[in-house]
Amino acid sequence: MPRRKLHIAVEQLRFVAPFRISGYVFEKQDAVIVTLEEGAHRGRGEAAGVYYLGDTSQSLVATIEGCRAEIESGIDRAGLQELMPAGGARNAVDCALWDLDAKRGGRSVLALACMPPVRPLVTTFTLGAEAPETMAAGARRFVGARSLKLKLTGELDLDLARVDAVRAACPDAWLGVDANRGYAIGDVDALVRGLVAARVSLLEQPLQRGSEADLEGYVSPIPIAADESALTLADTAGLVGRFDVVNIKLDKCGGLTEGLAIAREARRLGLGVMVGNMCGTSLSMAPAFVLGQICDYVDLDGPLLIANDPEPRARYADGTIWCGPEIWG
Repeated sequence: MPRRKLHIAVEQLRFVAPFRISGYVFEKQDAVIVTLEEGAHRGRGEAAGVYYLGDTSQSLVATIEGCRAEIESGIDRAGLQELMPAGGARNAVDCALWDLDAKRGGRSVLALACMPPVRPLVTTFTLGAEAPETMAAGARRFVGARSLKLKLTGELDLDLARVDAVRAACPDAWLGVDANRGYAIGDVDALVRGLVAARVSLLEQPLQRGSEADLEGYVSPIPIAADESALTLADTAGLVGRFDVVNIKLDKCGGLTEGLAIAREARRLGLGVMVGNMCGTSLSMAPAFVLGQICDYVDLDGPLLIANDPEPRARYADGTIWCGPEIWG
């Protein structure tokens, strides 16, 4: 067997415009790209890490470099789960291994993962938290979008004005909102009432990570999704009775291998399943697109926020995303 070679690169991604969420504004972001080379075959994976856990491109690269010997010695995906902790570093390597295995075996990742036939996926298109009229104008620019996701900031009156403005601009679109931990439990009732009035269909992460118990037994007419409260497979069981949906992001859980395991466990526990992203290029979306084939909610518009997404790119049309094998897998 040819000796495996590990290559690591860091690319700076530029946002099309500043992207505002609760407590944070993104203008640029680093992507760590792993390439595994074995003879004529190359597998690639990309990660950004998790900003609210303090990940940086330097820390991701250091983690991968610390495992270079084992990776180059031929570790497989199962062994990687034991070798590296969950997070962006493992995500990049895990996805590169899936891609490499597919190319060595002449089979798609979908076939390797025993997934259903691939199809385009309806995805949300995300609006950063801006003035209500700015968000309404942004919503109108997403021509053909069927689903919109609005970032909120925890300012109740302003957030509801944002929702109402977008609903008025797009009366027929599916709407979801993401509070990114901006609220306290005492404000959730008022928030939910306003969301119901605006026909919002999903509320993501209203409370801080660590405040999950505050939602114990809370009955909401809108499904509540866990994002920051659900990093890995180990968090999944604790969502029952507090959340309705788990948002799986490969940068959080450490790759497609664990992402698929979370989806299976969530289904077993009666939870809905969502796939999201920490932004990134089309290379980052492609493994999540595979996971999205078995998800209830799909949020994979990250490349549209990036000014320098390289070719080949994901295709967005009629409110859907399509990631072909020319990108990955």
